[in-house]
Amino acid sequence: MTIDTFIALLLFAFTTSITPGPNNMMLFASGVNFGFRRTVPHMLGIGAGFLSLLIGVGLGLGALLHAIPVLYTLLKFAGGAYLLWMAWKIGMSRSLADGRIGAQPMTFIGAAAFQWVNPKAWVMAVTAMATYTDASQYYFTVMLVGLAFAAVNLPSVSTWAGFGSALRERLSVPARLKWFNITMAVLLVISLWPMLK
Repeated sequence: MTIDTFIALLLFAFTTSITPGPNNMMLFASGVNFGFRRTVPHMLGIGAGFLSLLIGVGLGLGALLHAIPVLYTLLKFAGGAYLLWMAWKIGMSRSLADGRIGAQPMTFIGAAAFQWVNPKAWVMAVTAMATYTDASQYYFTVMLVGLAFAAVNLPSVSTWAGFGSALRERLSVPARLKWFNITMAVLLVISLWPMLK
């Protein structure tokens, strides 16, 4: 892989990691509702889960999904159902969680597992592997793609949790928080639409 190709890969990884999508909408809402510190496991889970998905696609899962299209369709709809459930939970939240019983941010394991049914993550992984790997040094370039995403993912997703956390005090008024959470739930559902076509 040339340096120009690696720079293009970094730009692709950054752009797809920082633009709005299911992960970033949930992190933004989590930053508001739970604060930055309590959202850290969610952020780390996204990075670890996506990296494992990316390497899995590079090592053959992408070909498997191409060979069995119904499997990809099932993953898309499972991811869509999960996102609708998350949108419902976010939309129904009415108060900031400061350690209240029953109010918990997404866990590391939950966030990592979600990447495997997240339609945007699959599109990103398949596109990255198809575009930026080189058949003559395939496994090396698969690892470079993983490295590029690992380098930009945490700073990108942290930005969304940070924005949410910065708005936390302003949204501590119940009426504002209610409308913020409803808006985030709607945006989460809208972010799903292009990926389920």
